[in-house]
Amino acid sequence: MLTVAYALLFYAAAAVLTGGLGFRIWEYARTPAPLKIPTTPAPTTRSGVAFRLFREVVLFESLFKANKWIWLFGWVFHAALLLVLLRHLRYFTHPIWEWVALIQPFGVYAGFAMVAGLLGLWARRFLVPRIRYISAPSDHLMLALLIGIGGSGLLMKYVARTDIVALKSFFLGIMTFNWQPIPADPVLLIHLGLVAALMIIFPFSKLLHAPGLFFSPTRNQVDNPRERRHLANWARELEAGRS
Repeated sequence: MLTVAYALLFYAAAAVLTGGLGFRIWEYARTPAPLKIPTTPAPTTRSGVAFRLFREVVLFESLFKANKWIWLFGWVFHAALLLVLLRHLRYFTHPIWEWVALIQPFGVYAGFAMVAGLLGLWARRFLVPRIRYISAPSDHLMLALLIGIGGSGLLMKYVARTDIVALKSFFLGIMTFNWQPIPADPVLLIHLGLVAALMIIFPFSKLLHAPGLFFSPTRNQVDNPRERRHLANWARELEAGRS
């Protein structure tokens, strides 16, 4: 029954994550941008916009200019999270890709960096008055959820070890619809439950800033209002109808 419950939970979580994320991206893509509002200084070419987005995604350029210590905790968390996610590919691939095997030791240390970054970001919601004022309960709960995932993962590595061979068989079985028993370790079950909860919550939370960045008019627009008139699609259609 435990295997069936968690298999169905992850099927449902994957469906909500992919369906909800796809719907949100579709909404972002069809939302009109009636004004030319790139944050200046802004690039004047499409290649410049692409490079600007690259800097935002990889280096968090705007946050670095705004606040250095928040940038540090935020960048450490996101970089460590990426490495942790890549490390977990070993549970979904057989045989394990060579580059995934090579990053395994670094992924372990990234788990500590991820939790440290999250604790720093959570501390700012208590210590910075203007951030504390605008922090909603959902902000604290999201950070607690992420810290719970990272902390339980580290517990499984150093305190309450689990059968990773059986765990990998469980996930490969889910992917091939050939279910295998899930290890009944309490810390593992808590960890997987929190991960499934994050997958379900993701499309409805502020974590959507990840894909939303690419659809932000302040970041994805070329700064050429004098050279080219900007019209939203609906405005262009209206103008064409009048003519």
